[in-house]
Amino acid sequence: MYKRILTSALLFGMVATGPPAAAMTCAPRVDLVDRLTTQYNEALTATGLQNARSLIEVWATPDGNSFTILVSHPNGISCVVSAGKNWTAITPGPPPDKKGVAG
Repeated sequence: MYKRILTSALLFGMVATGPPAAAMTCAPRVDLVDRLTTQYNEALTATGLQNARSLIEVWATPDGNSFTILVSHPNGISCVVSAGKNWTAITPGPPPDKKGVAG
């Protein structure tokens, strides 16, 4: 994880300081997406609104070998908040049947 964050930070002329969990690389979204698709072969697999001004994006390789989580903002800047290996997509099942719940 730290290697990917550090590589991205150096690429965009930034220095990642602090431990890997606290390090965050921000750059124009178009640049980050280009790097994720060309260098890491990742594709957008999920999105969700965090609030009116933040979109969470999950990028992952088709085989799940690597993943990156971005927070994208309306001004065109995205930040890498997490990256790692062995991504597993889980399809939600049907909600539980409440008839069988005691109480």
